[in-house]
Amino acid sequence: MERGRRKIRIGTVISEKMEKTAVVAIDSHHTHPLYKKILKKVRKFKVHDPNNECRLGDKVRIAETRPFSKTKRWRLLEIIKKAE
Repeated sequence: MERGRRKIRIGTVISEKMEKTAVVAIDSHHTHPLYKKILKKVRKFKVHDPNNECRLGDKVRIAETRPFSKTKRWRLLEIIKKAE
């Protein structure tokens, strides 16, 4: 693995009630190997949002970073699309 390569993900803000923190959900789909049913997996990440600019439903780009707290290891890069 290369040094300095951080993971970047795109997800949807599902909570912005905390101060300087947002919760972002990232959906992924995969097929069950035996039954061929398409399964949906939702992963939630706590994201550092220093200016509290995220709103519920926004589509955002997040990046992996150093730990900000016990559970917060991602930071907000940009808001791709604002929610209506």
